[in-house]
Amino acid sequence: MTGPLPPSASGKTRRFLSVWDLIAVLLVLGALVVLAQASRGLVLPLQDLAQRPVTLDPANLPGYAARTSLRMLAAMGLSLLFTFTYATWAAKSRRAGAILIPLLDILQSVPILGFISVTVVFFMSLAPGRVLGAEFAAVFAIFTSQAWNMAFSFYQSLRTVPEELSEASRSFRLGPWMRFWRLDVPFAMPSLVWNMMMSMSGGWFFVVASEAISVGNTTVTLPGIGSYIALAIEQRDLGAVGWAIGVMLVVILIYDQLLFRPLVAWADRFRFEQETGVAPPRSWVLMTLRRSRLVAMATAPFGAAWRWTYRGVPKPARQVVAPVSPKRAALWLDRIWFGTVAGIALFALWHIVRFLSAGVTLSDAGTAVLLGCATMIRVFVLIAIASVIWIPVGVWIGLRPGVARIAQPVIQFMAAFPANLFFPVAVSAIVAFRLDPDIWLSPLMILGTQWYILFNVVAGASTIPSELRDIGTSLRIRGWLWWRRIALPAVFPFYVTGAITASGGSWNASIVAEVVSWGPDRLEARGLGAYIANATAAGDFHRIVLGIAVMSAFVVVINRAFWRPLYNYAERKFRLG
Repeated sequence: MTGPLPPSASGKTRRFLSVWDLIAVLLVLGALVVLAQASRGLVLPLQDLAQRPVTLDPANLPGYAARTSLRMLAAMGLSLLFTFTYATWAAKSRRAGAILIPLLDILQSVPILGFISVTVVFFMSLAPGRVLGAEFAAVFAIFTSQAWNMAFSFYQSLRTVPEELSEASRSFRLGPWMRFWRLDVPFAMPSLVWNMMMSMSGGWFFVVASEAISVGNTTVTLPGIGSYIALAIEQRDLGAVGWAIGVMLVVILIYDQLLFRPLVAWADRFRFEQETGVAPPRSWVLMTLRRSRLVAMATAPFGAAWRWTYRGVPKPARQVVAPVSPKRAALWLDRIWFGTVAGIALFALWHIVRFLSAGVTLSDAGTAVLLGCATMIRVFVLIAIASVIWIPVGVWIGLRPGVARIAQPVIQFMAAFPANLFFPVAVSAIVAFRLDPDIWLSPLMILGTQWYILFNVVAGASTIPSELRDIGTSLRIRGWLWWRRIALPAVFPFYVTGAITASGGSWNASIVAEVVSWGPDRLEARGLGAYIANATAAGDFHRIVLGIAVMSAFVVVINRAFWRPLYNYAERKFRLG
């Protein structure tokens, strides 16, 4: 038996480095250089920020963009870690899910200013007197604008894994670790990638609040696009606002080409149903990495180590049916578990009431509840309007992969557009036409969160099996009947996930939208967001906690009474497979 021919036998000497290797090396080295440049100064003294304050010189914007991108990338990594652990625990454990999902509702409802107000001192103490402490606070603030949406998406996917795939995993006796990486994550990946894009855009929406931190007497301004925008708004510099928009567009396009488009192309292999005759999404970065021999050699040891972890976890033994079901033991475990959780919740509630009673009266609490009702009406109306607009658009985009590839970066940019950049237009129009701020500031609340609905509907429409569409075509199902029998049932679970996140995000965005300023001009809409924003500016921690508690209560009650029953109905009636 003869072995493989040497390279010279073909008449040509095969080059060790190909064009793909050179491109891959340039991409990797370029990413390392950007990370190194952006991470400079993390260990410098905090006084260095005051000595070199943020300026509106456009020449500084590339450096600011690199710093902001590094923070958002770090927050995205933490969000993925949180998603894979928190959402999996909630989906796999009935006891944990009964606690973690309501807790996720509460976390989603807590405004980003609330997280900053409570955590900025803690993170600053991790690196006393260093810029690194402020960076920790900024990354955590961005994390709170990304993680909840991704966790909800992953949880929804894990709860809707087709039963035939679960049966196959049991037949092959996959262990929990191997099932997670071979079934759960691949099935959830297409939807998760879309929600990662949405979460990244959500981070851009709140980047101003995360980089220009001001809580009472504590003021920290980190160099970045967010602090640049805050300074431009303070100085009413429309030119600087334009430069910020342009740089944001460039950074989002870079993210799209180097991160999200490769992820979309890679995740397409995990779609539950592949449609014949439709070209899969492509990415030049993914193609470069796949064709590079250097990348293959560098990643081979990591791949082998990862595959070894599958063997390191023992396979589950075959299940033996017990003669008697241990219902009594399970009942006692439930009582102990929920009793412990109830005790912890009562202890926390006692501390909150004790803290609030020292500086808050019943009149203050009543005022906060009434303002919460005003914000709730705005959220309901805006979610309804956004649903009517974006569900048809999302279905249309999701059924056309070519259109989805074009629309992807456009939606990312629109979702990333901070509401602060609309303050000049909003303030000038309301003042010029003497409009009511209570009504005309409301659209700013939905500006960044409406895209959660669109992203999730697009993801849902893209998973509609081609057989189902072919049956509809064969039976000549058209018009409203097609929407009622095919489109809406297919996207409904995804829509509910997006609507829950959009609803919580709108409550969060009310802090930015209900109080707007452009230079000396300041407008305020009556609502709970304005209440928390004013308390944060004044450093009134009692009213900050009161506002956060009332907002969390509103969101949790609405989710428990409306969104969760709707979600359970969608999961039960419209589950794929």
